Amino acid sequence: MDPKGVGSVSVELNNTAAQLLASLCVELDTDDAVGVLSRALGILDLCVRGKAKGGSVCIVNAHGESSEVVI
Repeated sequence: MDPKGVGSVSVELNNTAAQLLASLCVELDTDDAVGVLSRALGILDLCVRGKAKGGSVCIVNAHGESSEVVI
């Protein structure tokens, strides 16, 4: 792992994680798996930081209905 965040690292995925990543790439119509993984980790980071501050992250759908993200 690169603690300064300036280099690349290799990540081994289990079958479930690889299938989820592939499915998301298809859904998002992209072949940039690293970009999809980065976006997913960014959302996870947002949720973890929100929880640490006593808050939460909610997703609002097109009908205005919200769901709290629970991790």
